[in-house]
Amino acid sequence: MELLDQSVGWLARNIPGSTHVFREHQMDFCCGGQHALRDVIAEKNLHAAPIVAQLQALQLHKDSSEKDWSTAPRVELIRHILDHYHAGHRRQLPELIRLAKRVEQVHGEREACPVGLANHLLWMQEELEQHMLKEEEILFPLLERGVNGLPISGPINVMRHEHDQHGEALAVLSDLTNDITLPQGACNTWRALYAGLKQLRDDLMQHIHLENNILFADAQGSLTA
Repeated sequence: MELLDQSVGWLARNIPGSTHVFREHQMDFCCGGQHALRDVIAEKNLHAAPIVAQLQALQLHKDSSEKDWSTAPRVELIRHILDHYHAGHRRQLPELIRLAKRVEQVHGEREACPVGLANHLLWMQEELEQHMLKEEEILFPLLERGVNGLPISGPINVMRHEHDQHGEALAVLSDLTNDITLPQGACNTWRALYAGLKQLRDDLMQHIHLENNILFADAQGSLTA
């Protein structure tokens, strides 16, 4: 099967470094990972040839610095998700909320000011915290013990649905910030805020990708094998 017919989720899972390509072209490989590459390219009115060329180059060079988590033991992947993404989001969001409040207070009269961003980030923080606690207290311990005979499809489907909601929250964040684009004359606080938002977006998309396309897919696949 040629690359264009593969789902972006499969490509993100099987070609280390491909997620960087997808982020570069603003292609959803986490929540929308089930869609074929050609369909995603068509929907975004992109040219297929350069994207395929980038992916083919990654296939030829296996020395990508991005770890191939599809081959990692499940316990190691879960630990990476907890240490890098769960802990990371808990560090990121309080500071981003503080910065957003400051920008709105000082620059609220400017047309480009992301009014409502602080409240949206606070909502995201609350939703993510509830989601991560469900994984930490219920789903991840089940997966670490092994899935044979365990009722995991229900919890996984709930997590996938909540991932879709996180993707929608990122879309709202993008709308509020003109796709996280700084206006002319933005102050240092505004610059720090948008740099942090870009990191949050990248981290959350990678977080969802690792769970949807690798951890959950493997667990559900083992039930039907």
